[in-house]
Formats: sequence, structure tokens, C-alpha cells
Amino acid sequence: MEMYQLRAYVTAATLGSVTRTAEALHVTQPAITAQIKALEEELGVALFDRRPGRISLTRAGESLLEDAQKVLDAAGWLQGRAKELQGEITGQLLIGTASDPDSLRLGSLLRALVAALPLLEIKTRYGLAQDLCEQVMSGSMQGAFYIASNMPRELEALVLQTRQYRIVAPAGLRAEILKAGWRDLAQMPWIATPAQHHTQLLLTALFARQGLAPNQIIETDTMAAGESLVRAGLGLTLLREDKALEMAEKNELVIWPHVRVPAQLGFIYARSTEHDPALVATLSQLRRVWGLSETRK
Repeated sequence: MEMYQLRAYVTAATLGSVTRTAEALHVTQPAITAQIKALEEELGVALFDRRPGRISLTRAGESLLEDAQKVLDAAGWLQGRAKELQGEITGQLLIGTASDPDSLRLGSLLRALVAALPLLEIKTRYGLAQDLCEQVMSGSMQGAFYIASNMPRELEALVLQTRQYRIVAPAGLRAEILKAGWRDLAQMPWIATPAQHHTQLLLTALFARQGLAPNQIIETDTMAAGESLVRAGLGLTLLREDKALEMAEKNELVIWPHVRVPAQLGFIYARSTEHDPALVATLSQLRRVWGLSETRK
């Protein structure tokens, strides 16, 4: 039995798809299929029911999943202890980012990490919420900043901040916006982000609670582009409150006053990597940068 087989099993159980598991673990679909099949043959039980485009756990697969995760956790702890015994922490630390660097205090974090771990190669990668989750779950990324209504249950998380988002519109629509109701807002032109972007997930859920969906006319891949398009008068969007207030003071946009949308900013990581020295150092520096106690999770 190999660790990569257990990782394929646990990741596939979480994602429910061989295709997404292969993408998350950066291997081919046939390789994932072969790894799971080899594990099933060694264990003598079928772990998954296979259907076109989707897999689901059998009863045996459900029963063994927690034990498999414990084995991966133990392996991660063992690797962490071995690195501690080696002395200096080396290797690579890959951190996912989900927003503009300043709002994440990314510069302060990286400066502290470079000072504390001079031999560690540190990289950051921007990603959408679901992509970041999958990469952290698969182990291809040690941790990531994550913004959502709640932190993902499949992962550990250090909650850094609760922030608010606001519905904003071009300044030229001030009169219409201030008297608009939910249905009026939904019918106005909206500037969207990709489906798995944290602001789009917040926006979709916000209107779904009203039994509505916003009229999306443009999709942009960054919030900065969305801000620019609102200023240009193209439509409405969901914007972080500090940004919205700053732009409203300059009369660059108008804020719909009837709702604030809360979201958590956190740092997510897999339980199996919580003893990795580089991750331990990252979490410690995050607590210091954000002024959190050492016991907070």
C-alpha cells in the first residue's frame, strides 16, 4: 500500500470525480483510476461505485475513509518531525492567494517568512476559491488564503478576519439605486466574476436567498477590473466594503444602503500537513501579522 494510493482515494472521495482528482494531484486520469484499483485489490473491497462522469463511495469506502485520512495525517506528522531533526527548513512553500495582496497583508507575511526561513523557496499563486481548496486538499499547495461565508469543512482553517461586502453601482444611477428593491436590483446590469470566485459565490447566494438571480452582462476575472467597469458606468457589482466606502467618498460609485454581506477571510490547510515545519512557521507568522493569539484556530 502506497501513500499516493491513499491520497488518490481520499481526494477522489472528497471531490467525487476522477477528472477533478487527476487535475488536483497533477497526474492523468488513467493513473488515478489505476491507483484506486490497485488499492481496492490490496484491501479486497470496492471503495467506489463508478458511474459516467462521477464516482461515489461504497459502504466500505465510507467506513475506511476516516482511517485512510488518519494514515495520511500520521505520515505528514512523521515527515514534519524528520524535517525538524534535520535542522534548517528547506524545500518549497506554495501559498495560494485570493484577493489583492495588501488586503491579505501578504507583504508582511512574506517578509517575516523570508527572515525566519532563509533556505525555504517561497512561491505564491492566485486562484479561485474552489481551485484553491482542491489544490490544498491534494497537497500540491501547503495553504491558501480563502474568502467565503464559511471555511470549508474538509480542511483546517485559521480565521483571520470577518469582512463585509457591499452592492455598488455607477454614480450616475444614484437616484435609481437608492429607491431600488431586490427585484429592481436583479434586473439591472451586473458585472460578474467567474463562478468559483469568492465574490461571485457571495453574490449568487445573496440573490438566491431572495429567489432571484442578477442580470449578468459582463464577466471579468479580477475585482480591479470590476471596479473600473463600475466607474465606467457599465453596471453593478459586489465590492469589499473598505473599497466601496473609499470610492463612494470620491463620488466614483453609489452604495446600495440596505445590505452588508459578511464573509470570513481565513488561511486553509490540510490536516495531514499541520505538522509540516514550514506550515507551522507560516501559521505562527500569520497570527503575529494579524494580531491573533497562538491558540486561535
